Amino acid sequence: MLKAVLFDMDGVIVDTEPLHCKAYFKMFEAVHIQVSDELYESFTGQATLPICTQLCEIFNLSETPENLVQLKRRFFKDLFFNDPSLTLIEGVLDLIKDYHQNGLTLVLASSASMTTINNVFTRFNLDQYFIAKLSGADLKASKPHPEIFINAAKASGFSKQECMVIEDSTNGIKAAKNAEIYCIGFKSPHSKNQDYSKADKVISSFEEIYFEKAKNIV
Repeated sequence: MLKAVLFDMDGVIVDTEPLHCKAYFKMFEAVHIQVSDELYESFTGQATLPICTQLCEIFNLSETPENLVQLKRRFFKDLFFNDPSLTLIEGVLDLIKDYHQNGLTLVLASSASMTTINNVFTRFNLDQYFIAKLSGADLKASKPHPEIFINAAKASGFSKQECMVIEDSTNGIKAAKNAEIYCIGFKSPHSKNQDYSKADKVISSFEEIYFEKAKNIV
């Protein structure tokens, strides 16, 4: 029976992806590189440092990956506090409240930095629902490596067989399955060209996995 739900953040809880996209392309412009949409989309679900490491290798940049990370984060911070388009994903707050009211343990497992996670949770008053928040930016390996979801399951206090992941990206779904955890693939309108084929169940609305429908899913 389902005991804990491990949430991704970008594309699942909050729509920060357009802000990240704007910040990344401001960074690309600042270091004079042209990144195709196809290459950018392949980075979805990965933490910033691994992305910047790949960019340095692909474009043979003299900048360090760490410098690119700081540059991108400065652009993102400005957008986060000044761009009015940042909103929660439609229906996710009702889902979170439904799970919380029915006694499920909720854990956040995101590739975003802990600073970004805390900013989002403060802005939308989400800390009251979650027992733990994990950042992939603090780990050695990024999604699709399973480490973040293995750690999130441990943080929940339940076995992996009693957990469920909600993800919207190819890399995130692979990470969940590599961790041997049941995975819901959320077809977010904000995550384009992602592969949901490895997900155990694919949804386009959170109403499909309310507690009464999901409690016996694992």
